[in-house]
Amino acid sequence: MRIYSLQDFIKYLDVNGELIRIKTEVDAKLEATEISIRALQKGMPALLFENVRGSRFPLAMNVLASDKRIELALGRHPDQLGEELITFMEEAMPPKPKVFLKHRGITKRLFSTLPRKTYKPTSQEVVSQLNLDELPITTCWPEDGGPFLTLPQVFTYDPHDGKRNVGIYRMQVFDGQTTGMHWQIQKGGGFHYYQAKKLGKEFEIAVALGTDPALLLATVAALPEGIDEVMFSGFLRGKRTRMVQGKTISIKVPADAEFILEGTVHLTESRMEGPFGDHFGHYSNASEFPVFHINKITHRRNPIYPATVVGRPPMEDKYLGNATQQILGPLIRLIHPEICNLWAYYEAGFHNLLVVSVEERYQKEAMKTALSIMGEGQLSLTKCIVTVSEDVNPRDFNAVLKAIRENFDPAYDFIMIPKVPLDTLDFTSYKMNLGSKMIIDATKSRSADKKITSKSEIRNQKSEMDRLIKTIDNRISDWNLLGETLLVVTVRDDGRDVVNKLTKSDELVGPKIIAAVSPDVDIHNQEQTIWGIFTRFDAERDIMFTEEKLVGINPIFKGKMGIDATWKNGYPSPLVMSDEIIKKVDERWDSYWK
Repeated sequence: MRIYSLQDFIKYLDVNGELIRIKTEVDAKLEATEISIRALQKGMPALLFENVRGSRFPLAMNVLASDKRIELALGRHPDQLGEELITFMEEAMPPKPKVFLKHRGITKRLFSTLPRKTYKPTSQEVVSQLNLDELPITTCWPEDGGPFLTLPQVFTYDPHDGKRNVGIYRMQVFDGQTTGMHWQIQKGGGFHYYQAKKLGKEFEIAVALGTDPALLLATVAALPEGIDEVMFSGFLRGKRTRMVQGKTISIKVPADAEFILEGTVHLTESRMEGPFGDHFGHYSNASEFPVFHINKITHRRNPIYPATVVGRPPMEDKYLGNATQQILGPLIRLIHPEICNLWAYYEAGFHNLLVVSVEERYQKEAMKTALSIMGEGQLSLTKCIVTVSEDVNPRDFNAVLKAIRENFDPAYDFIMIPKVPLDTLDFTSYKMNLGSKMIIDATKSRSADKKITSKSEIRNQKSEMDRLIKTIDNRISDWNLLGETLLVVTVRDDGRDVVNKLTKSDELVGPKIIAAVSPDVDIHNQEQTIWGIFTRFDAERDIMFTEEKLVGINPIFKGKMGIDATWKNGYPSPLVMSDEIIKKVDERWDSYWK
């Protein structure tokens, strides 16, 4: 089946048993969120709410919230597509006709990258006086600033050269014709807005709501700056993307979207936006952002409104983010041939933990690679990079911990970089867009031998661990040892003091890293542990070692590494659904599926 639109894909999911139609009336405020989260956690199909209170339009959620649905969207596993693409790119330098013949599938996809103009756009079948109040726009979390467009695909064009960018930026609904425009740092739409302000040009944009999976995945993908997402969507789909001139604006818009919002972002206007529950699992703080004014809304006949939920993992963005890095990740080998593989952990909100496997051709090449990555496009927002040797799978967290246990010596293998740009959503430094980063080099040493803690030592320590921990500090209520490397302890407060005691204990041997987390983190669940640690510490303030000293201006670290990853005063609240909504969904659960 050819899939050009969201409705095409929903029909395809229905045929494949991957769609549930919910006829019971559902509220887009909180209730739909709670239902979709539970459905995702239970591995249920995508959801189409056909009766949303106060709206005549259906609401689609969890459309790409499984590995199976990602494969249905792409026609193959994203890993396979990524390897096919990098193999072709490596063999096609320099270009040879036989390479294009050998890789006919990729060649066909490349010829599909050029967008196609159409004079029969379904996204403009209805040009109406519709306003946002009539759409089933969701409010996801109890303390959100209001309803938000959660899957808006924002089309902007560079005022200088006309290059297009498509990005997803949350948009808070202020009224029927006005929204916020949450342009974070290092985002293409924000760069175009910056250029428009410099030139004083009116800034026209279009927002597509509901496109086919190829265009959505291309929008989510962390493409290099200047690479057109519309062209990349043609590659993913294997068919050219249909575009059409907007009705009230001078820019092109997707011809097969469910809705198109046409309008302008005023160059001198900003407004308080947020808070909003984000993919770090906390509320992001309210702040001033630009404002989008809608001129006209067009849509197809009988359109479907799309939405997603971001929050404490796992959420739908797990599948979207993993798919795009599986496709694009191998391409980094074109500029970094020493890189074998890399993986950003969805559990940590992607930007907070990146593991890179490197084939070192000379001493400390891995550290050079990590520093270079911290200057590469959206990868520059990464907070923690761990480098491992080429035989370590970056996706296997236990294998990564083993590499740290065997190879990490903080005196030689740790770098902390303070006062640098950080993801807008990161709150741990208390300064928006600024913070600190760190690199852990866990590649095999090419020089001096490093002491490896033997398994017998670790076994002996395990038998004494409970006694030791209680002796060292009775504020610890629970503990877990991951991969014989990472000791995680639960404390209610004074996390820094507890970690400091543990790292300086001579009796506590074996673990290379000790992290303290708050009681809301399930330390016996690896997914939640990674989330609880890597979203709640600032490297400059919350990292410590057994020994720390300065030699000149060079910091020297020795012994165990400690991380105070407890929730701290001044942090935004973690995301928790209200008791009222939980009770409501509990009581109505069976009725949704009738």
